[in-house]
Amino acid sequence: MRRGAGPATVITIMTDDKLKPLREQIDAIDAQILDLLNRRARIAQEVGHVKAETNAPVFRPEREAQVLRSVAERNPGPLLAADVQTIFREVMSSCRALERRVTVAFLGPQGTFSEQAVFQQFGHAVEALACASIDEVFRATEAGSADFGVVPMENSNEGAVNRTLDLLLQTTLSISGELSIPVHHSLMTASGAMDGVQRICAHSQALAQCQGWLNQHYPNIDRLAVASNGEAARMASQDPSVAAIAGEFAGQRYGLRVVQGHVQDDPHNRTRFAVVGRLQPGPSGKDQTSLILAVPNRAGAVHSLLAPLAQHGVSMTRFESRPARLGTWEYYFYVDIEGHALDDKVAPALAALKENAAFYKLLGSYPFTL
Repeated sequence: MRRGAGPATVITIMTDDKLKPLREQIDAIDAQILDLLNRRARIAQEVGHVKAETNAPVFRPEREAQVLRSVAERNPGPLLAADVQTIFREVMSSCRALERRVTVAFLGPQGTFSEQAVFQQFGHAVEALACASIDEVFRATEAGSADFGVVPMENSNEGAVNRTLDLLLQTTLSISGELSIPVHHSLMTASGAMDGVQRICAHSQALAQCQGWLNQHYPNIDRLAVASNGEAARMASQDPSVAAIAGEFAGQRYGLRVVQGHVQDDPHNRTRFAVVGRLQPGPSGKDQTSLILAVPNRAGAVHSLLAPLAQHGVSMTRFESRPARLGTWEYYFYVDIEGHALDDKVAPALAALKENAAFYKLLGSYPFTL
């Protein structure tokens, strides 16, 4: 022991002596990881050259889904499978960007759950294009300003996002992916306190999802619905009389402090997002197919329409109706089924559905990752 060293200093020296060989092992492993990452990146560049020769798409969601499933199945721990998948998603995103950086449109501004969904699906090595509305996300993707768009489809509390459903009916784009993220709302201000706050701002769905909590804690403060939770966070960052309800991701973007976290009434609140674009993924081994259908106006038409699914052993996972808005009380049906349109069981079932339906639109087949 060093002369004059106190107990705390002695403990620090002993700890450092024990940590030194462990840190040296970590440094050596980190060097190996860095070498392997760059070897992977160089092979990815060769893949990019082959794709360029055949004009193949840079992003292949079915391939990335297979990689993520594989690493989760092979993971021995102690890292959690979900954490390993997050690491590999970012590795694939960075390698993909060496071929070409993909542009993805989303409902802005920055800090929305839609932007969070972009990074969860594509990783961070992308160009994220903020749009003012869901319509603008579709327009940017249709026009080619973005390779893909990410749009909210459904919330576990508030139900379907009807504008997205209407635009899926009209668009020439296909669904090439789907994901679900937990929606945890926080009440935030610039100061971290509610002193002087006169308005609580959020998207209308977020206000609805937090209505019970707000009624209990701040019943006398006005509530204002704005275009997005990200916009509410931006407003709160510039105006001390405004509090925002948004995710902590948005709070970090705009430098807000949390007054109270997890203010949503349902702790299991989630939102489902669709990835739209011109890409039509191939089978990944675990897929989902989305359709829009309408039936002739006769008794038992819906039952007859869906009968081919049961006949071919195809499971339906979602059935949502939406008025056709033709003034005749007719409906479009948004249907999700298990499997890919090219699968042996699914292909004949879809052919029979198309023959029986008054309207049939295949929205896309894509990896099932929810």
